[in-house]
Amino acid sequence: MTGPTHVHDRYDEPDQLRDQIHRLLCHRGAIALGIVLGLLGGAALALSRAHTYTSTSEVLVRSTADPFGTVSVGADNQISMGTEQQIAAGAAVAVRAARALGQADSRAAALGKDLRITNRAKSQVLRFTFTARTPQNAARGANAFAEAYLADRKVRNEAAVQRAGRSVEEQIKAVQAKKKGAGDAVENALQTELDALHRRLVEINSRDTDGGDIVRRGEVPVRPAGPGWATLLVLGLAGGLALGILLAWLRSALDTRVRSVQEARAALRTPVLGLLPREADEDDALLSVGHRGGDRAQTYRALAHRLRRTGMSAGLGRVLVVAPRHGAATEEVAVNLAAALAECGEEVLLVDADPGTPALTTRLPLLPDDARTPREASLPEGSRLVDAGTAGRFACWSGGGTGGPGPAGGSAAVHRMPAESDARTAVVVTRPLLEDADALALAQRADGVLLVAGLGATRREDLERAYELIDCSGGTVLGTVVDAGRRRDPLRAVPAVLRRRPGRGPQAEAATPVVALPAQDETLTASRG
Repeated sequence: MTGPTHVHDRYDEPDQLRDQIHRLLCHRGAIALGIVLGLLGGAALALSRAHTYTSTSEVLVRSTADPFGTVSVGADNQISMGTEQQIAAGAAVAVRAARALGQADSRAAALGKDLRITNRAKSQVLRFTFTARTPQNAARGANAFAEAYLADRKVRNEAAVQRAGRSVEEQIKAVQAKKKGAGDAVENALQTELDALHRRLVEINSRDTDGGDIVRRGEVPVRPAGPGWATLLVLGLAGGLALGILLAWLRSALDTRVRSVQEARAALRTPVLGLLPREADEDDALLSVGHRGGDRAQTYRALAHRLRRTGMSAGLGRVLVVAPRHGAATEEVAVNLAAALAECGEEVLLVDADPGTPALTTRLPLLPDDARTPREASLPEGSRLVDAGTAGRFACWSGGGTGGPGPAGGSAAVHRMPAESDARTAVVVTRPLLEDADALALAQRADGVLLVAGLGATRREDLERAYELIDCSGGTVLGTVVDAGRRRDPLRAVPAVLRRRPGRGPQAEAATPVVALPAQDETLTASRG
């Protein structure tokens, strides 16, 4: 056998990034699923926030850190905004706000969940942001919490004033007690101290106990809070695309199906002799070589030439075309390979050893029996001649396939295969190798085995198992044919009346002359129809 044959692989790119992108695009369903989930999530988020409104009020906090001290302290050092923020978010302020809104104290915790308090750096302003289902409730909630915080802070300041005033009053009483019975010099000194304490008491009682000022009241919002529909849908689309790519990557990593020629070559360690391109499935005819053009027909011709170059030195002999499992186009490959070999000048016998499907002779254009040459008169009993058009003709023998299960055809084909001395090339097609025992017996008697793998349908482990079975049984794997599949024409499901071309109506068909065919061509006409 010769070395590996290079076959153009539309998935095999030098750049690994391109190859990975191709693998991801093979799972377009997963990408589409991720995009749909992302859009649904964005729509659900938009619906949940469609009737949510936010209003904000701002409070300037006055200094309360040692407000009655005699030492002047900077305002920044007198106020701990972090502490004030925690107090504003506390339960006492929430209860005051609930009462201001006319709700029970038990609703204070629920109201606190809709409140967000923030403070900018190096600022003495607290921002109360309240979220509600209606614009009016949002504005009322923001103002109620701001006023509740100021009321709570005023109560705390008044309590501090009372404590400081009581302390000074006790000091005054103590000085007055010392003043009684004291001398003139001591009395004058105590009187001076007593005057200072009275001034201190007056100063304490005259202090402003307000905790701050509302510099911005919460207004009724006009639009709902948060991003709009368009923004959320775009974000959902982006997130869904990322999710879809992740799902496609996971499927690509876990998928064991053959996606490229390189994967088929690595699984079998044998050359890939042909990559059948994807073409539109115009009709159900198996035979394309010699009857119609196209890339697949040219690929079959190239496959025949590669097989003749890759085969044994004495000729191809008996070639078994088989797939690991159902799903690959083994019959199409075998029929067109036989036609391509006949076009190369080979005398070919196509052997149908698959008893589970209708005989190939019922699906191929046949020639009448009286058209045989003296050489073709010695063909096996029951064989028929196939008209391959411009490629010539070849013989086809079916092993009794009727479409029902039964091993008779496969066993008969094992014993009816041409002997080594026969110069005729035999192309044998049978059931999948991993599903039928006769296929392994045929592989042992064949001179070479051609494995057919479906791109995106055949699994790598099936190819490896098929190769091991053939190798252990003494067979020879000539190579692999990778089939990219067929594109179904969506118009084929449309009735013929709807897709009839202009000028081809019933009247035109009635006016078309009918040409009588010779009687000897009735079989060929029925098979082509």
